[in-house]
Amino acid sequence: MKQASLVPEKFRFLSGSWLKVLAVAAMLIDHIAAYLLADSDIVLFSLGSRSLRLYTLMRAIGRSAFPLFCFLLVEGFLHTHDRRKYGGRLLLFCVLSEIPWDLVHNGTLLYARQNVFFTLFLGFLGMCAAEAFLSAEEQNRAGPACVLLALLAVAAVLRADYGCSGYGFILLLYLLREAPLFRAVTGCCVLSGTWKVAPAFAAIALYNGKRGFIRGRVVPLLFYAFYPLHLLLLYWIRLRTVGF
Repeated sequence: MKQASLVPEKFRFLSGSWLKVLAVAAMLIDHIAAYLLADSDIVLFSLGSRSLRLYTLMRAIGRSAFPLFCFLLVEGFLHTHDRRKYGGRLLLFCVLSEIPWDLVHNGTLLYARQNVFFTLFLGFLGMCAAEAFLSAEEQNRAGPACVLLALLAVAAVLRADYGCSGYGFILLLYLLREAPLFRAVTGCCVLSGTWKVAPAFAAIALYNGKRGFIRGRVVPLLFYAFYPLHLLLLYWIRLRTVGF
């Protein structure tokens, strides 16, 4: 399937696998800063009265992670041969990630917000509803439209990571997949920290539409498993260094 992109095809060198690597790296950098370095006073450089902390730089780099994961979710939705299995995998890691997510935030099994896999799963269901809405006759669109709104309410009630804006962002990437410039501009506006999100869309513009080296059954699962596993590791480090 030919990709709509702002960059000529000959300059697009990033496969889906490399986008996954970039997303995971950005997420890890962001989470190390958020959970281990929030109280750090390490300053990288100063200019007059202004200074750049290591924490601030790492959090800025991390803002690219969520847009990349959402883009990969849309690509997976469009190209998977078994959407039930794809959605089931997302739901499974919603559950598996919840305990590590709770622990790394406050050291207990109770935390008001839900992990990002809930947002991705709701976005997946939203794309299913959006597809049904767009393909249905006008008189039959009420059902899918209600599902879309209900999922938005669920995202708000569950307080899933990135909340309603995260759910809406996934739908935006799906609906504007053939309009890359408009997708990038509006996508940067939907999520907070506009300029910090822009590098993610620069990487997306270099996507060549190929799957890349992450193939088979085991390796993609390891990609999913990295999320709860790295949260557990960060919780263990935090517990023994800064505590809660």
